Amino acid sequence: MASQAQQSMLDKLNTQIGFIAALDQSGGSTPKALRLYGIEESQYSSDEEMFNLVHDMRTRIITSAPFSGERVLGAILFENTLDREIEGMSTAHYLWQKKRVIPFLKVDKGLQEESDGVQLMKPMPELDALLAKAVAQDVFGTKMRSVVKLANQQGIKAVVEQQFEVGKQILAAGLVPIIEPEVDIHSPQKAEAEALLKLEILTQLNLLSEGQEVMLKLTLPDQANFYKELVDHPRVLKVVALSGGYTRNDANAKLSENQGMIASFSRALTEGTSAKQSKEEFEALLDTAIDGIYTASKS
Repeated sequence: MASQAQQSMLDKLNTQIGFIAALDQSGGSTPKALRLYGIEESQYSSDEEMFNLVHDMRTRIITSAPFSGERVLGAILFENTLDREIEGMSTAHYLWQKKRVIPFLKVDKGLQEESDGVQLMKPMPELDALLAKAVAQDVFGTKMRSVVKLANQQGIKAVVEQQFEVGKQILAAGLVPIIEPEVDIHSPQKAEAEALLKLEILTQLNLLSEGQEVMLKLTLPDQANFYKELVDHPRVLKVVALSGGYTRNDANAKLSENQGMIASFSRALTEGTSAKQSKEEFEALLDTAIDGIYTASKS
């Protein structure tokens, strides 16, 4: 049975236009995120200092005036962020109660080595405990990422089956999974990989029971509206697009060509922001970024 908060979040997701901010860089991707924000590795000397700095960066984004539920539907957090507070409230509660932004949690533990042209997710032995923690903080859903590098049918089948298997565990805990089999934008077989991926996702969606709804996070496709069958599928709550290394302008342009898909951008959202900017400069730049991504998500 959905809580009152979860029902309100579901209503927002179903009725409001907007996008999902991906604020979930973790582990190995954190130094890069900080470097793009103008903080070099020489400015911290431990993981704790690094995560303090990245939490300060995320807090600055989340508490800024442009970042609100008017244009931002949701935000994806990393577990370390979930464990921290913003203005005396847990980050997830602050997002929803103060900003009306739906909280999601990244739950994967990273990627395995490449095999059959793909990278599966590493095992998640502590997933049930993490899901229980998320439920206790009124988190709405989760996100987990695999990567597809080549149009290898066996590899892509394995990626999608793993995603949906874990997705069912997440659904059973009362959360909505964002299933993310990312196709590498530099893949020499990108279009062929997308064709195989769509077939495997449709197969798995058709095996879900009535009432089991998932979200999909997919690389912007080579062919406009290629994922329309997924957007329209009764088991799909939303299809969100990852920026995948495209610049914000390129990602927005591609997204505008895909009706029904909304953004879930990370680097493209924070592109150009810096720790050295004044509050006014930072918020003006973030407002421009949010407005562009919101507009592209309205298509």
